[in-house]
Amino acid sequence: MPLKPFDELDLEYFTTNTEDHVGVLRLDRPPANAHNIDVLLELQRAVEAVRFDDEVRCAVFGSENERFFSTGFDIQELQDEPAHQIGYASQTSKEIIMKMRTTDTIFIAMINGHCMGGGLELALACDFRFVGDDDDYNLGMPEINLGLIAGEAGTQLLPRYINRSDALKMLITGETITPAEALERDVVDELHPPDEVEDKAFEFAEMIVQKPNLAVGNNKLAVNEGLEMPLSDALAHERELQNNLLGSDVAKEGTDAFLNDRDPDFIGVELGDEEPADE
Repeated sequence: MPLKPFDELDLEYFTTNTEDHVGVLRLDRPPANAHNIDVLLELQRAVEAVRFDDEVRCAVFGSENERFFSTGFDIQELQDEPAHQIGYASQTSKEIIMKMRTTDTIFIAMINGHCMGGGLELALACDFRFVGDDDDYNLGMPEINLGLIAGEAGTQLLPRYINRSDALKMLITGETITPAEALERDVVDELHPPDEVEDKAFEFAEMIVQKPNLAVGNNKLAVNEGLEMPLSDALAHERELQNNLLGSDVAKEGTDAFLNDRDPDFIGVELGDEEPADE
């Protein structure tokens, strides 16, 4: 199947569109945005489209549902489907999360509703999490209450963001927390009034769009991949990424704009609308 541009994807459980180089992805599976293998395979298509669509310079991931970001994996399917099918879905989810973390495009989660289990795990796969300040909904990983672990990368992602003991406590107690508590524990990055969450996320995304996309992506890869390496290997990885930028059109544009006291046009250079500055 040929890879379609992000805003031309025809998906059953997601809406996609591109606004000023920001890819907007919204989960839409009533009543609670629970996911199954079909939802995950569509999410995989969307993430791959973000990765290879030059028009998408930043992606925001939200929900069409006013009460739920996502309640995680569909519990009914845990009962109805054979174990190997659930295992297939779990592995697919892990692979999607790794694609999100290694795609050189920033993902911003817009959380304005209950965000539980696999829903929180998908949010943790994003680079930033903007959340609504509303105590009527919760975040957490309650899989322990089903006799399971957080099997969509939660056991590995959560302790990479917060204190190890706090992460383990959340996982083994199934504790749920409010958005304010999630901010205090560094599970999320920014807390805003519910009616401002998406505007704030878009403001941040629009700022990222104006930056040199290649450099933004290389920063993300240097951080996400480098933290998993010994320091010497991480520094070599950083050197390789920096060498890819040195002498590039965006570096020429950035240095020329600085020396000539003008605003750089990274979008024009990277998308071919403008010629890079002469050396």
